[in-house]
This record gives sequence, C-alpha cells and structure tokens, in this order.
Amino acid sequence: MNKDQSPQTSRRKFSGHVGVAGLSRRNFVKSAATIAAVAATVPLEPLLGGTESVAQAATGNSNSANRTNDCFNYRKNMAQAEKINVGPQPDNGDTARFTDFSCSYSKALLHDSLGVPNAAAWLSLRNAFATGNAADFANIIVGSPGRGANSKLNGPQVALAFDLEGLDSHCTVVPPAPSVTSAQTAAEQVEHYWAALLSDVPFTEYATNSLAAQAVADMNNLSFLRSSANNQFPYPVTPQNLFRGQFVPGDGNVRGPYISQFMIQPTFFGAQPLDQKYQTFLPVGGGGSDYMTSASEYQMVQNGGDSGRTLAFDPTFRYVRNGRDLAAYTHVDVLYQGYLVAFLVLAGMGAAPNPGNPYIGSLTQKAFATLGGPDAAGTLAEMATRALKAAWFHKWIKDLRMRPEEYGALVHAWKTNASPMPQAAAALHSDVLNSAALPIINSNYGSYFLPQAFPEGSPTHPCYPTGHGTVGGACITVLKFFFNGSLKIRPLLAGARREVYEPSADGLSLDTYTGADRNTLDINGELNKLAYNVSFGHGIHAGIHFRSSTYWSILLGEQVALNILQDRAKSYNEPFTINIKKFDGTTATITNQ
Repeated sequence: MNKDQSPQTSRRKFSGHVGVAGLSRRNFVKSAATIAAVAATVPLEPLLGGTESVAQAATGNSNSANRTNDCFNYRKNMAQAEKINVGPQPDNGDTARFTDFSCSYSKALLHDSLGVPNAAAWLSLRNAFATGNAADFANIIVGSPGRGANSKLNGPQVALAFDLEGLDSHCTVVPPAPSVTSAQTAAEQVEHYWAALLSDVPFTEYATNSLAAQAVADMNNLSFLRSSANNQFPYPVTPQNLFRGQFVPGDGNVRGPYISQFMIQPTFFGAQPLDQKYQTFLPVGGGGSDYMTSASEYQMVQNGGDSGRTLAFDPTFRYVRNGRDLAAYTHVDVLYQGYLVAFLVLAGMGAAPNPGNPYIGSLTQKAFATLGGPDAAGTLAEMATRALKAAWFHKWIKDLRMRPEEYGALVHAWKTNASPMPQAAAALHSDVLNSAALPIINSNYGSYFLPQAFPEGSPTHPCYPTGHGTVGGACITVLKFFFNGSLKIRPLLAGARREVYEPSADGLSLDTYTGADRNTLDINGELNKLAYNVSFGHGIHAGIHFRSSTYWSILLGEQVALNILQDRAKSYNEPFTINIKKFDGTTATITNQ
C-alpha cells in the first residue's frame, strides 16, 4: 500500500477474482490484473509488526497534553505498522470456467433450475460488491423476497467493513478454496454423506458400529486422502479418528475422547452453575428428521423459501454425545460461547497463567483489567467480531465457495441425468460419484441430496472460510495468550476432584475416560479439539461446511488474533514477552519489550 493511500482507496473489489489493490470502494475495474498466489509467501513478521514499526509505550506520569500526544502517536504508529499491501489474492478459477455459475455459492438468489442460479441474479450480487453501494445490495435479485430470514443474504456488507485495530480484513491471507472439480472437495463431500448417515451414532460406539466401519473403508479408498497433498484428514482413517480434525499428525485433536473436555466439564458462570448439558434434536426414527432430501424441498429452500418443517427438540437435556447433538449446539450457540465457557473451566480449575505473564511471582500486585481474568474475558468477545470480518471478506469477495448442500445437488443432477445439466455437475471428481455412501443415501431418502440437520440448511452466506472456525481460531489463541497451554489436563481435573470424562451413549451422564492416552491430554490439545468440535458440529455434522473450510478458518482466526495481540502489546504498561504454541506446533511470540 502506498503511503498516500487512504482506507477508502485500499479496498479490492469482486470480479470473480479479487481485484487489484488500490481500487476505490466505489469503483470497479473489470479487467483485473493477473492474480498471483500469496498465501505461502506472506511472512508472519509483517502481519505481527516488526520491532522497527511498533510504537513506544506511554509513560505513566504524563501530564494531560503529553498523555494526549502519546495516545495519538501510539495509534498513528500502529496504524502505520498495519499499512500493509499483501497484493491481489486469487480465487480457484471455477467462476471463469463455469459460465452458468453452477460452481459458486448462490443460496437465496433466484434459480433457473436445479443447481443453476439465474444469471441476472448472480450478476446482481457481483455488481453489488463491484460498486460497494448500499443501494445495489438492496437490489440483489433474491429468489423469495420478503419470505423470512432464509430469503435474505447474511451480512454481505460485513465484507466491506473496516476496523480500528489489527490488520485490515482484506489483508488477511488464506489459499483459494479447493475447486468444485477437485479430488479434495469430492473427499470432503463423501465425508459429509457418511456423517449424515452416522449422525445419531454415539462417538463412543464408532469402534463397534458396522456403518462406521463402512465409512472408514470408503474414505480410505479416496484418492485425495492417499495423496501427498492431504494434510487435513488423519490417514489412514480409523474409528478413533473418524470425523476428527488435524493440524499435525497425532496432535491433540485425535487423542482422548471425541468431545473436548472444555465442552463437557462442569463449571460456573459467576455464581450460576453450568452443567454443560444442552438442548438437542430428536434422532431420526425417534421423532426427528433430516431435511432438504427431496428436489422440491431443496429447490424451495435454495431459493430462500421456507419448507414449513420445524425442528423436533429432545425434551431431555443431554451431554453432547453424537454428531446430531453437536449440530444442535452450533445451531444457536452465541458466537464465542464455547471459548468463554472454556475460559470459565480453565479459571475454575485454577489453570496457571501463561509463563510470560509479568504478574507471576509479584508480591505487590495481581493481574486484573490488564493481563488478568477481566482482560481475557473481554478480549474473547473483541477478537470474535474482528475474526468475522476477516472471514466475511474471503467468503463474499474472494472465494464465494458453494455449500455442501449445493454440491449435493450437483451430485443428484449427475446421478439422475438432470436436464439442463449444470456445467459443474458434469465435471465432478469420480471419487464422490463412486462412493459407497451414495447407494445408502439413495435407499434411505430416494435422492442423492446431502441430508441437512436444519430445516433451512446452511446460513445464507458462502462456505469458505467458516465463521465458527475463524472465531474459534482467534478465541483459542487468546486463551493460549492468557493461560499455560502446556499443562496436562488430568492433574488439573484431579485438583477439582474430577476426571477426564466422555459422555455416556445416551448423553445423560459422564463416564470416566480410561483410554491409554488420557495422561497425555493437555490444555493446548483440548483447546485445538474444541475449535474443531464447534466448527465440525456446524460443518461436517450439520452438513454446512467442508473440512478444508474449517481447517483454513481456524488458521485465519489465529492469524487475526496474533496480529491484534501484537498490535495492542505496547498498550500495556507492564513489560512482557509471551510465547504461544500455534496450531501447527510452532511458536509465536507477543512482546512489548
């Protein structure tokens, strides 16, 4: 970014690809410059601010005028440090390849046929981002105007919002979403089909369940999982790691019970007890249902309509014990809820602060609104809002990745020889078309659509990256900043007269986990697992997000959080150097010294 550029002249607009940096928010250049991949080339240091660019801390005894100048200079210098041009960022090229837009997110827009959005409707969406004018967003052609929440696009203008702290959302970097034609997306969709079929099977029964065994065998045959490009699926797939996340092979995500201890251990919200039981959905066959499995219902919801069907809630509160329970949790969770509860669990167990906290060993002071509990709790909420802005830039402007339900419609179109055939349907990878899950799906539902846990299916915003995952990555990085993540979980629980637990098969009680790896579980690993639990609950188990959308969203959230934590480090009067173990196992350092 040139020094004479204002924030208004530093935005990039939507043109299938992200446009060239330096375009006006109000203007749009249709012939974008050649897009260069930048995700692997942007170093961490500029995102965190180098030592040569950070501001000097204000002195404690400044008079009013000096304090005012110190405050102004701090903000000015940090803004200058954040004035970074990462260059244009690429999409995956699908929009240029498929001229009927069948490759892209289009939910709530008007559609011409199964899987094919109306061209004028899709172009009206693109035009709104091209101009940035609120009036153009008001004129987007939706499929069912005025027919409720599902008929409206979810916050597209969030992608254009600025923020006053941290790196601008348009300067965050994740790779392009995988192509709709790729073996990776095919593998991720196969995972969705199996998760739908296993949604009512307790996680603790995967090892003995015959359907889970079929899922494991089918997924181990997928070409992407067997390839060197796979760094996101645990491989080989086993009943123990089925539907689990991974950053580093063998990391905390695949150890211990499926559900993180931070989602099941009881705690207090102040004086209010939290037993961590939740309102869940009734299972299929027990009064519950899957949704959007017929062409008529799918098309109605895809156009923004309401099927009129409602969720069936279990009258008994339960611990999260299967995929449908996780989906129910994420249907209504409050943005950073899981991470605030994790903070309460950590505080309740007496978890030690990060070893770099300057108050450790002090005989005269204790931490409070800086580097203490109130700072941690407030920072979680603050970080969550900024994480969403970063996610929404990539969702709406850069990637526009379709939802798994939309991909499922392409599978159905191909398997039933639909006419007209969506262009993207004819280019799907054979791994998904040949999956052993599809005959079972068709037998159960009479179609090849991806069963959805919610009547409305996905929210009306694009898939990549996930809001839940980006918030999770950001908030967990905050927790690592405040707490010593290397501590083992079991001794902390023993101090509170508890054990490592896993929910019983009926979700009514907590059983002691006796696995051989229970003593290896640590705070960092269970926090990482929590991020995947929440995002996979909203993604794989609800049918809403692909695995790669979660993977990159968590890393995006970490990127946002590390940048903001370093941005505000000099705002603390206390000198400190705090090290954080990142999701990939490397170390990030936040310091004001």
